[in-house]
Order: sequence, then structure tokens, then C-alpha cells
Amino acid sequence: MIQIPKYWEDLSVLEKNREAPRAYYIPYADAESSRKQKRGSSPYYRTLNGNWKFKYKESVRQVDDAFYRTDADVSDWDDLIVPSCWQVKGYDQLHYTNVNYPFPCDPPFVPNDNPAGLYVREFNISGAWEDKSKYIVFEGVNSCFYLWVNGIWVGYSQGSRMPAEFDISPYVHSGSNKIAVMVLKWCDGSYIEDQDLWRFSGIFRDVYLLARSPEHIVDVFNRVELDQDFGSGSVTCELTAAGQADAKLELTDADGVPLQSETVTVVGEGSVTLQIDRPNLWSAETPYLYHLYITTADEVLHFAVGFRKVEIVDGVFKINGTAVKLKGVNRHDSHPELGQTVPINHMIKDLKLMKLHNINTIRASHYPNDPRFLQLCNEFGFYVIDEADLECHGVFHAIGNFNMLTRLPEWEHVFVERVVRMVERDKNHPSVIIWSMGNESGYDVNHMAMARWTKSRDASRPVHYEGSDPRHFGSPDTEVLDMESRMYSSPAYIEAYAKDENSTKPMFMCEYSHAMGNGPGDLKDYWDVIYKYPKLMGGCVWEWSDHGILTKNAQGTPYYAYGGDFGDQPNDGNFCIDGLVSPDRIPHPGLLELKKVIAPVRVEEEDLAAGSVRITNLYDFVDLGHLTLYWTIEKDGELYSQGQKFVSEVAPHTSQLVTLDYDLPEYSEQAFYLTVSFRLREKTLWSAAGHEVISEQFRLPVEIRERSETAPEFAIHSIQITEKDDLLTIDGFDFRHVFDLYRGSFSSITRHGVEMIHKPLGFNIWRAPTDNDRKVKRQWMEEGYDRALPHIYEAVVTEREENSVQIRVSYSLGAYIKPPLLHGVAYWRVTGNGEIRLKTEVTVREDLLFLPRFGLQVTMPAGTEEVEYFGNGPHESYIDKSQSSLKSKYLTTVDGLFTPYIMPQENGSHDNTDWVIASNEQGMGLKFTSNQPFSFNASHYTPEDLTQAQHDYELIRRAETILHLDYKMSGVGSNSCGPELLEAYRLDEKQFTFELSVLPLFKED
Repeated sequence: MIQIPKYWEDLSVLEKNREAPRAYYIPYADAESSRKQKRGSSPYYRTLNGNWKFKYKESVRQVDDAFYRTDADVSDWDDLIVPSCWQVKGYDQLHYTNVNYPFPCDPPFVPNDNPAGLYVREFNISGAWEDKSKYIVFEGVNSCFYLWVNGIWVGYSQGSRMPAEFDISPYVHSGSNKIAVMVLKWCDGSYIEDQDLWRFSGIFRDVYLLARSPEHIVDVFNRVELDQDFGSGSVTCELTAAGQADAKLELTDADGVPLQSETVTVVGEGSVTLQIDRPNLWSAETPYLYHLYITTADEVLHFAVGFRKVEIVDGVFKINGTAVKLKGVNRHDSHPELGQTVPINHMIKDLKLMKLHNINTIRASHYPNDPRFLQLCNEFGFYVIDEADLECHGVFHAIGNFNMLTRLPEWEHVFVERVVRMVERDKNHPSVIIWSMGNESGYDVNHMAMARWTKSRDASRPVHYEGSDPRHFGSPDTEVLDMESRMYSSPAYIEAYAKDENSTKPMFMCEYSHAMGNGPGDLKDYWDVIYKYPKLMGGCVWEWSDHGILTKNAQGTPYYAYGGDFGDQPNDGNFCIDGLVSPDRIPHPGLLELKKVIAPVRVEEEDLAAGSVRITNLYDFVDLGHLTLYWTIEKDGELYSQGQKFVSEVAPHTSQLVTLDYDLPEYSEQAFYLTVSFRLREKTLWSAAGHEVISEQFRLPVEIRERSETAPEFAIHSIQITEKDDLLTIDGFDFRHVFDLYRGSFSSITRHGVEMIHKPLGFNIWRAPTDNDRKVKRQWMEEGYDRALPHIYEAVVTEREENSVQIRVSYSLGAYIKPPLLHGVAYWRVTGNGEIRLKTEVTVREDLLFLPRFGLQVTMPAGTEEVEYFGNGPHESYIDKSQSSLKSKYLTTVDGLFTPYIMPQENGSHDNTDWVIASNEQGMGLKFTSNQPFSFNASHYTPEDLTQAQHDYELIRRAETILHLDYKMSGVGSNSCGPELLEAYRLDEKQFTFELSVLPLFKED
């Protein structure tokens, strides 16, 4: 067994021999290479990423004391790429848990059998580094580690997502050297690293060496100041040196044109102020970066400088003097195969996707990200809430006292160190606009100490912490916090806060609108309120990405796994599958909805008959000159006219009436729809020219008249009716329908001998529960919504005419044990052209919770693959998730309508539909219309199939097509973690009437 101090359970020891935290930078040999920020081009940088020898031990007790020695033979050890998380490489237990600790809650103690990962590699030191000080930097190691170089112990560090730097000059020499690292899975710090994520371990971020002159700049704090009217600015560079350092400071503009320079000799500490007139201001919309070069001896440090001012004035959050709404998402480090090891191109992919979907803010949930991610945010233009690596949510569930650790004096330095290391590393990034004191860890004196230190070190950014929410019963003393923060409060709650004159701080929703599965469905409701009140800052949707782990089932089928799929206990199932994009970054429809709701341009109707619309610029700092307005008019889904317009003169936060040059007829037999689209005029860092920022649609005021009397009419032929053994056969000119009086429904619908249905039609109220139904579904199932079956009281022919027949059916839907859920009377009428007209009057039991849906379920034969419809599309839409949809005529397939959520659930429905045709490729099928817009869904899976499956690979695709033609479908909301579904979006009517026409046709004729 290895003989080392047991620092991992000693609260008094957070590090040994680790360098003091400092600003992030890499020293370069010249300004040009420092500007490019390609670390490998620096002669003073050497990566230690790559293959290391690796040995996994189930317990630290199994570690051989000799593994770190220079003569230790590790040739038979495994090879492991660094950086990586060892769980995704086949070691240890892949484990997802949200709140609950995966070990007994007995702080500061962790399991005796504490797994250890042993890393060993050799590396070379160049002779050019002979006279340099040598440092090793670990950007991230989870959860703690011991370090040896050439057999000599160097130091210890914990705190998983912040860098640990050690001076290894005394231990290395030119030529070959040997490094050994022992990483432990758990330490006392694990109690405050209880974030909602997969519990990964190992050296998961970059490792590298730095060579520095003995006298060098150690730390830099660039304090930016702007005068009252932003006419001039300054950057005061506070420098800390090792020994005495002669430094030259030069500030250039974005193009490299020199603006100011100064020289200074720094002995210990010093500062230099550089002035600039009329600076270009940095914002998420205008991410203008100046460049600061600090040259000492033979090295150059580069810092991007953004002139921007963050302040709260009279309860309003402002950037550069302008009230700004934060349109954000929460983002974890996440990769479907690498876990928390995130390559830089993956970071760029995330940021480009966010910009494409109008997101301007990222909350680094719930720990500081890779420092290069912040550099990218500076360049792309994002506001970042930088959050300390601190969460102890599990204490509440284990002990019942959310505030225990934040009240214990022995934990104060542990808490404070987390924010110190974050602030010191990230203080020079203009993208960081708010410091966050962690997440879900109660609130009391230790958090106050964190906030006080932060304010003393950097007063230029406000301080955030959600845990001070009074509903958590922490300390009521929130004076050290600059804003109120809430999670998953309803739109009504935040509006009440905004109206309360006693609430003087701005409110920031650090988490809202839980984007799990099919959702979120309440975004517009939030943003209608946020835009209405200056006191509301905006918020960050939870969350950006699903955290599925790419794996394979026993049959070799790849799928994204979640909690419990690896036998991990305790686990929180698919609660990590809660993002706006899939693990491989395919946008979910919820992201398209967010893009529309937070779009920086609003288009409203003014006088559509005259072509007049009102354009509101919701950008904060730019006019609309970078966009082009395109408009199209469709008549019954076909292009009628189009045009474009430039509206650059619309200034930020202003509106303007714009007239579009189109002519309309006075009346028509079809509806006209105007679509207004704003698109980028030029290519950007994150998009090609022509990218659509927003589109808005309006129905135009054209009078709809019935078809002219002179138009040709199709003859309605007579029909023949025969009845035998409860089967009513209706024969027409080119059709035969069979109605089963015993079952109260059609059992056959044909045209020209082609059978259009696979099984009898039936009414349905069940949908496969969405993730946002996870709470309400218990009540639905208790009442038997999922097992409701029809009971036919009576089915009789009430009218017989030469060319039509009507059948009245009295029915109910109910489940065993329970009284009937609803009663109904259905009137089925067949006319001489083969059309089936349904009218059903429904009465729902008074004491029932709202229904998931009500409508007709139609199972059509194999080969029914083509779907054409006029309604909201092209992606799925629901009553509360349809802002991003456009009403038009669409032609697609049944598979094309399916939305592949990792946890199978209700998906692919389309509300606001006027008609839909489901047919084979030759156009033989059924057309459904109604007297009012309805919702439809076409799938190769029944609601029961989707309900029972836990993963997509468990779904067995049916050859038949299952259609749902719904009077209404309840909304999807965000109740997986957010508030209950708003009443306006519930199918809560106790009486209603639904009408539907079913016409068998050959549409190509």
C-alpha cells in the first residue's frame, strides 16, 4: 500500500506546493504568434497530452508504493490517452446521478475503497530550457491528485475544474524525465462537486509544461474603465512579477494598429494605465477586441481586451449603458464519446449553433469551463455567467439541511477557494459579465464570504447566486448579492416579482423552461413577461445538450445511454437527457422554438391589406443594416408573390412601420399567408450569408368565398346498403365501406378495391407521456387514460337516403376499476362520393384531470408512407410550441415526421392543420379535413409502443401507419422540472364537439 498523507479527507489541506492562482495565458516568443493563440507554436510550451501508461485500481489501498519511482517498470500497463475520462475508456463504473451522492453522506469522509488511476509517462526537456523556470499545468483533474517527478513527490491538488500549476524546476533536467500522477476518484471536495452530471474521473483537460525566465510576469489583471458617455476608456494593467521584470505594454486595435504603449519595471507588483479615445465597445452583438501585448525579456503575453461596462441601475441590468436581456442556455462540458473532455472544435460547434439560434448568453453550469472556451466567447460574442465549481445538492436529500455546509466554519476556506481560483483565472475575459457563487448549495455565511471576497477583488462585475432563494430557507441576508435569481419559477411568479415595488434588484432566471424531451412548451409565455418589465434580466434555459453516452446494446445497435444503463446506483435515469440539442448536436424542435421566441427582431401586423407591418429592433447595440427583409405570399401553399426590402434605419430598441409592395385580390377560394423573413446580408464568424434570423407569418385579410356556381361539380351517386351479422356494408359508385355496428366503427374503407384501413377506427385519449408529463402521467394512469377502451351502448342507422346514410353511436371510454372517463355520441354519415363525415359530441367526467388528447386513431395499411398536409410545419408543433412553425403545404413521409427523442415519447404532432392526406406513393389513401384546425400525427409506432420503450432501439417499427386526428392535444410545457402546464394549454373542456371528414381518394387523379 502506498504511504502518503491522506489529504483527500483533510479539510485543512486543499493543495500542497501548488502555485498561486493566476490569469490564464501562454507565453510566446513574439507578438504575431501570441495573437494567433496556437499554443504549440510557442517555444515555451510543451504539451504532455498523448499516450500515458495507465493502471486502474479499485482502491487506493491497492496502489504499489513504488509505481512513481524512476526504476518502476510500467511497460505492461495499459495505454491511455490524456486528456480523457477513464470511465469512457472502459475503467470503473459509468455513473449518472443528479442530486444524490454516490457514497454515504458523511463529510469530509469518502469511501475507504477509493478508486485510483495511476498515470506514468516519460517526457523530454529541451536544452534550450536549461536556464528557464519549468512549470507543469493541469487544466482539470477529477477529483484530486498527487504528483511525482523523477521519483520525487512534488505536490497535491484538489478542485476538479480549475488549473493546478506546479514549479518543477528543482526536479527536472535536460533530456528524459519521468512523471507520475495518482488521481483519486473521491476526496472531501467531492461533497461540493455534486453537480447534475455523469461522475467522471481522471486527467480530463490538457496537461502542459511552460518555460519561463526566472524574472517573469506571473499575473495580469486588466481593469477596464469607461467614462460616463463612453467617449474614452482606459485599461489599467496590474502586474505581478517573479523578481524584477522589465515590461513593455502595447495596445493595438482589432487590426493590429498600435494605439498606446508604455514600459514599466515591476518589482513584485506594479501597474500601467493605457488610455484610448472613443473606444469601440465590446458586446455580444459587437464583440470588438483590442489586443494587449506584454513583452518581458524573451517572451510575449497576449490578452484580448474588450471595452465594456456592466452595471445595475435602479434595478435594471445594463451593459454599456443599455438595458440588456440575457437570452441564454446552461451548458455543461459534454461530449457523447469523450465525456467531460471537450475538444476545441466541439466547443466551436456549440458556439456556432448557439449563435445560429439567437442565443447570446451562456451560464457555465456548474463550474468554470476550459479557458479556451472563454477566449472563443470573447471572439464570437457571448455573455458568460462564470460559475464556481461548487454544488452540494446531495446534502439536502441526505440530511435534510440544504444549508449545512455553507454554515459550517471549517468549510469556509473550502468555499472561498473555489471562487478565488475562478476569478483569478478568468478575470481578463470581457465575455465574463457575472460571477456566480456556485449552484444549489444552500446559502449562508460561507457564500457571503465568497461574495465579499469577489467584490473586493473585482467590483466591475455583479455577483449572482441562486441558492439565496428564500424558498430554500437559508440566510435572509442577501446584501452581498447583486440580483435575485430563480429556478423554474412560473411566468406568473416572475411577473409578480417585477410588479412588486419592494423588489429592488433585477431578477435573473438562471434555470427555466426545462428542455427535456419533447419541449419546452412555455417559452413565449416567459418572454412575453420578460420583455414587459425592465427589472427582468432574462434567463438561461436548462439546458443546452442531452448528455447521452454513445454505446451499443447486446445486438451491437448504437444508442445513447443514460442513468441506470450501466447498472449504476443510485441513478436518475434519463434526467441527463434534457437538452435543446442531441448529444451529437442535432437541434431538437425545442431549439427552433427558442430561436424564434428570443429572436432579435419582432414583426407585427399593422395594416396587412395595405402591406403595412411593424418592425421592432430588439438588438441592443446594432441597427438592422446587417439584415435583409424577404417576404413571400403563398396561396394554398403555393407561391403567389415575393419581394425584399432593406430596413437598416431601424435603430436598437425602436420600431418602424414598413410597407411591403404586394397586391391582393378582394376574395379567393383559398387563404393567403404572408411570411416575413430577416436574413444575414454577409458571412460572419459563425454563419454563411443568407442565414435566417427570424421568420414571422400572417394570414392576410382576403375574403374567402365558396366555389363559384359555374365551377364543375362532381356527381354524388346513389348508394346501396346491406346489413348482415352487425356489419353494415355501404356500396357506392367506386367505393365500399363496412361499418361494424357491434364495435361502433368502420372496419373497412375502400376505393376502387383498395383497402385504406388496417383495423377499425377508434377514439383515443392517450399519448405516450413526454418527459414533461413525468409528474402528471401518474394521475393519468391512476384514472386509466393509458388503458381506456370503448364501450358501445348503441349503434343504429338513423337516416337512410338515396345517396347518404347516417349511423348514430352512443359510446364511452373507460378503464377497469374506474367509472367511464367520458361519454359520447358519434354521428357517422357516408355520402355518395365515398366521403365519411364524423360529428361526435363528448362529455368528460367532471372530476378528471385534463386529457392528453382526444381524437380519432386510424391505422392504415403497410405502404402508407406519403403524408401531405396544410398546417404548421415543417417540424413538430403543439399548442404551446408552435411559434417557430409556418403554416403551409408540406409533402413528407411518415418517417420524416418522427422526432427521435432518446427516451421514446409523444412526438411529431402538428397543430393548426386544415387537411392532411396519408397515402401510398401512388397517392392512394385518405384525406382528413375538419371545420376547424386540428392536430395530427402519423407514425409507425402506437402510443403504447412509445410508452413502453425506454430507448429508441427498443422500438419495433410497424409496417402499418398509425394516424391520430385530434380535436386537441394538450401542450407539452416544461414540468419535468418547471411549473405545471399552464391552464390555457390543457385539454380541460368537459364538453366539446369534434367534426372530421374522411375521404378515400387517389390524389394523383
